[in-house]
Amino acid sequence: MRVGVLTGGGDCPGLNAVIRAVVRKGTQEYGYDFVGYRDGWRGPLENDTVRLDIPTVRGILPRGGTILGSSRTNPLRRADGARRIRENLAEQGVGALIAIGGEDTLGVAARLGEEHGVPVVGVPKTIDNDLSATDYTFGFDTAVNIATEAIDRLHTTAESHMRVLVCEVMGRHAGWIALHSGLAGGANVILVPEQRFDVDQVCAWITSRFRASYAPIVVVAEGAMPREGEVVLKDTSLDPFGHARLSGVGEWLAKEIERRTGKEARTTVLGHIQRGGTPSAFDRWLATRFGLHAVTCVHDGDFGRMVALRGTDIVRVPIAEATARLKTVDPALYDEVSVFFG
Repeated sequence: MRVGVLTGGGDCPGLNAVIRAVVRKGTQEYGYDFVGYRDGWRGPLENDTVRLDIPTVRGILPRGGTILGSSRTNPLRRADGARRIRENLAEQGVGALIAIGGEDTLGVAARLGEEHGVPVVGVPKTIDNDLSATDYTFGFDTAVNIATEAIDRLHTTAESHMRVLVCEVMGRHAGWIALHSGLAGGANVILVPEQRFDVDQVCAWITSRFRASYAPIVVVAEGAMPREGEVVLKDTSLDPFGHARLSGVGEWLAKEIERRTGKEARTTVLGHIQRGGTPSAFDRWLATRFGLHAVTCVHDGDFGRMVALRGTDIVRVPIAEATARLKTVDPALYDEVSVFFG
């Protein structure tokens, strides 16, 4: 059997670990032949492939990014997209496809499986940790560690100048990175997309911090919104899945803090730094286990399923279930950590 593999959406640490595990187990235990599709869904759409074998995946476990490349190509925006993918899979003799990605990539996989009969198995990947049906996605732990280290460094420079430092992290609709890194890094204010924030309250927390002779650190997710207003955007263009390219709330908030408190405020936008570099030990472990179970799912002919982490077990769930809704921060959890605000 020949199995196709693709990585779609935003890159993240751990993708190569999945590819390695899929190829190693699939080749050694099942005798499968593998073909990689370049740049997410663009690969099967345009029949752009690369051979995957054990020598190809040797040494890639600690590497960030993806050896297959990635993109936000949405083949379903094309009238003939699904047909072309089916024909190209058949031309390559591919009997199953493993799609590694987040909400958008797996959303396409679910529709191709349900509506067009493409035999697909999904692997959940996103630094935002916002896919339901799995406790964690790989890439998240690395992103949190990177953000936490940045916040640790911001504390010393903030205290040297007694200024406010606003750290903007990724998180379009879910504030998991902001919440975890903000709590781990000792931030004084954490703002997430799930809870609209009151700028006056933020300024009150900051003023309280200064009265205690400490410089405040504010961690804000890129999708966080003020109580009165909408999401702040630098760029209003949309990607192929209809998403705006977020960023700008940190800079906007810093200006508001300066205007309302008279205190100097500066912004650090971590951006793609959170996606880059070598994966953490946890992400390598989780990505490897996902890969091992994904290729077993293919061997069992259990298509239309996604591998997921539940506790310490890897289970299978319908891809459609995993993409039906986002996993967002529970208000009770946010209230739990708010004791540290101010």
